[in-house]
Amino acid sequence: MADIRVDVSDSVATITLDRPAQLNAFTVAMGEELIAAFDTIDAEDGIRAVVLTGAGRAFCAGADLAGGAETFAAPQAVEAPRDAGGELVLRMFECRKPIIAAINGPAVGVGVTLTLAADFRLAADTAKVGFVFNRRGIVPESCSSWFLPRLVPMQKALDWVYSGRLVEAAEAYEAGLFYAVHSPESLLAEAYSFADRLTGQSAPVSVALSRQMLWRGLGAEHPMIMHRVESRGVHLRGLSADAREGVSSFLQKRAAQFPGSVATEYPDIFGADLPVPRYRD
Repeated sequence: MADIRVDVSDSVATITLDRPAQLNAFTVAMGEELIAAFDTIDAEDGIRAVVLTGAGRAFCAGADLAGGAETFAAPQAVEAPRDAGGELVLRMFECRKPIIAAINGPAVGVGVTLTLAADFRLAADTAKVGFVFNRRGIVPESCSSWFLPRLVPMQKALDWVYSGRLVEAAEAYEAGLFYAVHSPESLLAEAYSFADRLTGQSAPVSVALSRQMLWRGLGAEHPMIMHRVESRGVHLRGLSADAREGVSSFLQKRAAQFPGSVATEYPDIFGADLPVPRYRD
């Protein structure tokens, strides 16, 4: 892969945006590589969580502007072309493993919006973010108009988007965009420790289903919808070897060894209640 690196260690896949000379500026090729990486991660049962970070001093400086003033000018068409950042974020939304963004430096434009589909954003205390689209004459992308107001208060989202100003780590943390702030030197170690705390003692299939239940539940019109989903989930998981192991290990006071496979044993508990198109449908 030319624009990213993927390393796996201790059941965690680290995806590194790897264009440090360009401050990891986002390209269509980078988006395609990231989508392919998430496809591979979902298929590998040995991977329980994902850490997404950047090489060098930046996380991601936004879209690569090498095309100059015409960077965002797509050819005239009957239908607008799909936003590449949005396709990536929709793929991240479908991911079956927890995603932790370790924002090691500046993250602006798509560099911050691509992190909104992560479950958690840990940041260096020196990091800054910027929803700079209005300053470039365009509008928010990467599904950020859906995610951002669900992560921070609406007035804060409007402030950041209208002004396009750079936001310090402390303000982003106070608003709830960042889950935690750490020194640059300790950021990755903290992310790995957090990933282990999230997944080390939990059944991977249950984590995968719970991730989708909580994210998809944000758009449910009534709690009855989630009641149906949860009822199916409890029933199907209650019949699984994971449930037997979870109860047995608790009674026997030992660490659980969950046998379930996310790649091959992920049940459909959503059905028609929460239909979600595939990211490229």
